[in-house]
Amino acid sequence: MERSERRRIVEALILGSPEPISAQRIADIIPYLKPAGARELVQELDAEYLKQGRSFEIAEVAGGYQLRTLPEFAPYLQQTLKTRALRLSQAALETLAVVAYRQPVTRAEVEHIRGVDAGAVMRSLIERKLVRIAGHRDVPGRPMLYGTSKRFLEVFELSRLEDLPTLRDLQELAPEGAVAAGPDPEATAAIAALAAAGDAGGDLPESESAVAIDAPAPNEELDDAGEGQPASSE
Repeated sequence: MERSERRRIVEALILGSPEPISAQRIADIIPYLKPAGARELVQELDAEYLKQGRSFEIAEVAGGYQLRTLPEFAPYLQQTLKTRALRLSQAALETLAVVAYRQPVTRAEVEHIRGVDAGAVMRSLIERKLVRIAGHRDVPGRPMLYGTSKRFLEVFELSRLEDLPTLRDLQELAPEGAVAAGPDPEATAAIAALAAAGDAGGDLPESESAVAIDAPAPNEELDDAGEGQPASSE
């Protein structure tokens, strides 16, 4: 099989896959192709798109490859959407940051860090498929453990969790004293780092094909339900 034909197959697989497709999966499908070879073909395709000035690129997210339109075309794509994009509230972003940097974590641990009840916000994040139930902690009561999902990696354009900005990275970029603000400096830094990882500043598409719009949806108040209440002892 000629290299150009393999490249076309790789392009078709990335285009047709409902979720990011890994180099290993591509290699499993194309005869006599190894993962390293699959990665080379993807790089060639992406370089070709760039050279041709195409409106899309191949992004490496959630451990795989996905075709995505370039950010500069977002204002035009927004006008084609029938659904409104949702925007993560500060409460949701804080909770998501704690889960992302401390996972696997229990609800009680999230509430201990944030100081308020997190039940409603956690349910909202699970419904949006940004947070998943990762098991149970082996202690009396067996509380549920939470972690981020593959969808989380896609939304924040991360290939893996290790790509999240570290506390040290944030401290180097932030003005002196800015990271240390708040009752829990590490948690505060994690929140800011997570916000920085998502280029849209917290914007979240409601569906796979949606583009974030800088306006909250009518039901956005769900994120703040229960905020300001004392953390439960659960």
